[in-house]
Amino acid sequence: MIGLGTLINTCAIIAGGIIGIFLKKGLPERYKNTIIQTVGLAVMIVGISGALQSMYIVVEEGHLSREYIMLMVLSLVIGGIVGEFLNIEEYLNKMGMWFKQKLSFNDSNFSQGFVGASLLFCVGAMAIVGSLEDGLAGNPGTLIAKSILDGVTAMVFASTLGVGVVFSSIPVLVYQGGITLLAGFLKPWLTDVVISQMSLVGSVLIMAIGINMLEIKKLKTGNMLPAIFIPLIYYMLSHLIR
Repeated sequence: MIGLGTLINTCAIIAGGIIGIFLKKGLPERYKNTIIQTVGLAVMIVGISGALQSMYIVVEEGHLSREYIMLMVLSLVIGGIVGEFLNIEEYLNKMGMWFKQKLSFNDSNFSQGFVGASLLFCVGAMAIVGSLEDGLAGNPGTLIAKSILDGVTAMVFASTLGVGVVFSSIPVLVYQGGITLLAGFLKPWLTDVVISQMSLVGSVLIMAIGINMLEIKKLKTGNMLPAIFIPLIYYMLSHLIR
């Protein structure tokens, strides 16, 4: 069944989030602060390791060579400008507030949990590759593996940030479901090189999410989201112009 992987992923986030909410009720405030700091640190490490993995390749005699640096910088700058123009972060926050008001949730961290978890679950390479495999071959394997990771992450996030994390399943459903439906069109353009470039940019955004969680500096990570797709657009344009 095409789309099964995204449905499983969505359900895993909801289930993990609900478990985390029950855990939250029994946690003293000082434990919540410690948990969110350690999770933020872990998210930063995941982002750094992903960026290094996508950035460096082993060449002759075991030396390391950097790749895609210039395109990464351009992607972040152009994507940030586009995201700022579209004001994506503001719309994500408004969506979170809309859910909070309509469903009468008394949770001060609702928007933070909704926006942060939505971005974290969407920016990784597994979301793109898994959705393509699901759409082209009906193979949900990668997304099922992602579901396990996302379910555990949702549980930890929800134990500190609350019910907003559960509602992050909606952007995941739309984002991954959209890629699955468009898989036939996107597949010729999403080469291994393009996916590596998109993964590099995504890893940088994961680092930004970690910085926000650690409250080092407030970054508009949502407005940087279009940066992930700049390598794909660049690749498509470069081939169309030839």
